[in-house]
Amino acid sequence: MTVTVTVTDRTGRTRRSRPDAERRRRLAALRAEMHRRGLDVVALTSPESVYYYAGLDHLGYFAFTLLVIPHDGAPVLVARAMERPTLRAQVPWLRHRAFLDGAGPAREIAVVLAGVVPRGGRVGLERSGMFLPPVLDAQIASAVPSATVHDVTTMLRDRRAVKSPAEIACTRQAARISDLAMAAALAAAGGGSATGRGNGGGLTDTKVAAQAVHTMIAEGGQTPGFAPLVRPTAALDQEHVTWSGRELRPGEGLFVELSGCVQRYHAPLSRTVYLGRTPPGAKRAHAAALAGLRAAEAALCPGATAAAVYTAWQEAVTAGGPSRTGRRPPLRHHCGYLVGIGFPPSWVGGGDVLGLRADSRAVVREGMTFHLMSWTTRPLGHVVSDTVLVTADGCERLTATPRDLTVL
Repeated sequence: MTVTVTVTDRTGRTRRSRPDAERRRRLAALRAEMHRRGLDVVALTSPESVYYYAGLDHLGYFAFTLLVIPHDGAPVLVARAMERPTLRAQVPWLRHRAFLDGAGPAREIAVVLAGVVPRGGRVGLERSGMFLPPVLDAQIASAVPSATVHDVTTMLRDRRAVKSPAEIACTRQAARISDLAMAAALAAAGGGSATGRGNGGGLTDTKVAAQAVHTMIAEGGQTPGFAPLVRPTAALDQEHVTWSGRELRPGEGLFVELSGCVQRYHAPLSRTVYLGRTPPGAKRAHAAALAGLRAAEAALCPGATAAAVYTAWQEAVTAGGPSRTGRRPPLRHHCGYLVGIGFPPSWVGGGDVLGLRADSRAVVREGMTFHLMSWTTRPLGHVVSDTVLVTADGCERLTATPRDLTVL
């Protein structure tokens, strides 16, 4: 079924609305790129891309959603019929091709593509995202048997990489919320250790996380792509593990990573703090991590390669030379990554991360925003990170939480 969504003006006449000016510019730029590449249609499958070009912000993307952008004419959104009121409210300028629960989207996809793809045409499909099941990938190709299908995931990611002034403004607001949430989390942890509650008195990592989440929402933030990651440094290497109800105890480290979210834009931030006292090696680990972060900031400028930024970070972190065992400490595989629009389960905009790695040839451009992360493992694990904006002559730190060695 095709649902044509309209809006009613003050005279009682119905009309189709238009996307905002920002998205009109994005669509025009995408269509110019489609012309350059000889693509007749681009089909978007990730909630980040659908949001970027259409503005649809909801959680209904768990059911398959496909935004089809032809060379000319209104884009068509293939989406669950149940989402109709949301689409009418948020994106009334799109055509909605709805599928019913139990029927699946294959038939609607075929009808839409048959109507906009010429015989022998070229389809650009966002193929490498997390929300395109293999069975539907095959059905999309079979819907236009005379056409060729090309993966445009990288092209779409690259088009979102450089942020507009409006996007940067959202990221700045997200950074403000990140700082407030971090302050609330650390205040909760500090209150426990200062009163002794951290030593069997009931202060848990869950309560720290609760203060962070409360602040993120109370200050106007949306649900972020990741929940805050809160865990003791004894479990630091357990990536993407968060609170578990564990009591916080004096003398241990606490890792907190979180991000505010404003209009789906993120500004991640992490800190490692210590409860009551610092363990042996904490000062050295903090100094190395901070030196690495500052070196990466200094290297992050337009024209630099991701590999060059990683090398600067690597040299600063290992400047102390080999450890007592005669070996250099193991290093993390990256020192940061591009960040921006994100929907759960990720704030990096999908599963394909543009990271600052030793093997990356990606070139840094003005207007990119990075979660710049310095993570050391020796003499013990310590992390400090901030969100930064690449400017014309370097980079600007957007999150402002102090980086001092902190004992709560």
